[in-house]
Amino acid sequence: MSTINCKGTLIDLATPKVMGILNITPDSFFDGGKYNAPESILKQVEKMLIEGASFIDVGAYSSRPGATHISEEEELERIVPVIELLIQHFPSILISIDTFRNKVAKECIEKGACMINDISGGNADDAMFETAVSLQVPYILMHMQGTPQTMQNNPTYSNITQDILKDFSEKAFQLKKMGLHDLIFDVGFGFGKSVSDNYELLKNLDLFQSLDCPILTGISRKSMLYKPLDISAQDALNATSVAHTIALQKGSQLLRVHDVKEAVETIKILELCPS
Repeated sequence: MSTINCKGTLIDLATPKVMGILNITPDSFFDGGKYNAPESILKQVEKMLIEGASFIDVGAYSSRPGATHISEEEELERIVPVIELLIQHFPSILISIDTFRNKVAKECIEKGACMINDISGGNADDAMFETAVSLQVPYILMHMQGTPQTMQNNPTYSNITQDILKDFSEKAFQLKKMGLHDLIFDVGFGFGKSVSDNYELLKNLDLFQSLDCPILTGISRKSMLYKPLDISAQDALNATSVAHTIALQKGSQLLRVHDVKEAVETIKILELCPS
């Protein structure tokens, strides 16, 4: 499956696409607190669009390990004005909503967003699947063991690739039976996984093509890249580009990134030298 429908426009993922990250949280691991005013938000989004982002993923709930939990009301107060601001200034923008709450997703889609990015894979809100189906928007289903507050407390698997493939297969069957048209999977690098778990998933990412759904990779500047190199997230751009290269070669069709220009360039170079 290589196309998804966003606001009536078919997006062809035969050529991989880039999703730029806009965190409007004060405590995200890389860019927390940087985009909390209209001027900085608009400037950053304009930059990402110019650099080639096909989608902008807006999140108001920090999901870094041990992040502070916020209420649904606070999440809505943070995110809805930003969606309205972006739609006003960039009418053709394609916005993904990074939330695990169906009410937040619904309100943002009604304001003009076109995609749901659920880090909990439907586990945190029993109504999320039903909401995604009723809205008929692309739904990104990510795997996470536990919650952002608990996910790195000794995550364990019998076989991480097989465990996640089984989870995805069961949820794909359920969602397609409910009538969802566009389903995208994200293995959830760093979400309830050890460093070795993450590299096992990266090595086996091509196996997820058996699901016949697009695969999104969210690996940008994560600790699995900077910790083995004894550097910081701020210094992990080169490692991120290497990881993106591997993910693309293994079939990933969407890259969720902090650095749009470099991700677009990675895609273009790989197109010149297909494997």
